Amino acid sequence: MSPRRILRPLIALVAPLGAALLFGTTGIFSVACAQTPQPKAPDTIESRVQGCTACHGSHGQGTDNDYFPRLAGKPAEYLYNQLMNFRDGRRKYPPMNYLVTYLSDEYLHEIATYFSQQRPPYPPPVKPTVGDSVLARGEAIVLHGDAGKQIPACAACHGGKLTGMEPAIPGLVGLHSDYISAQIGAWRSGSRHAKAPDCMHEIATRLTDDDVNAVAAWLSTQNAPQNPVPAAAGSLKTPLACGSEPQ
Repeated sequence: MSPRRILRPLIALVAPLGAALLFGTTGIFSVACAQTPQPKAPDTIESRVQGCTACHGSHGQGTDNDYFPRLAGKPAEYLYNQLMNFRDGRRKYPPMNYLVTYLSDEYLHEIATYFSQQRPPYPPPVKPTVGDSVLARGEAIVLHGDAGKQIPACAACHGGKLTGMEPAIPGLVGLHSDYISAQIGAWRSGSRHAKAPDCMHEIATRLTDDDVNAVAAWLSTQNAPQNPVPAAAGSLKTPLACGSEPQ
């Protein structure tokens, strides 16, 4: 008998056994993999705010991009109000509107509280890019207002140190001039607004373009104070009623 005739039956016998071993081994590996627990991200607020820190910095310190402002250390109720404004369409910025569309009040408040408790260092202020007269005009409006135009001082609401006031007035230090001017412009045009009475819209409409540029330029050149925390609630008597601030 030829060797070929001998080998054919042996191959026919061994092949199914090899296949069974192969697929059986694969099945064992599949079961083993299925039983191996897959790593999960920790369910902590630090993990859940990573969608925020991607733009606003690892601790909400803001970024060099003009449009991603500092969140850290701002009053929790201010941050909460802004998150609700984005969610409910009173403030327009598509990435933010999308990010918070389906988040509950409780979750938004948890996010706001987290960032209000962060204390990363402030960046050094920028060097002036405008003349002394423009800076002087900005300083005058921020610290003293303009009685002739019925413009109250920014410091009357945002505090003498410009770090805001609890529970819902934000600090103004550590922000880019372009961001400040853009936000005042948004208040003035009505594309950004708050619950009535909308005090910032009322004030912004009294500012000229030159006033806005001066205020933004001067604020962006200011150092943060040594203890940059918001003033205590009720420590300032604000000149106008604001819907976002408890009366």
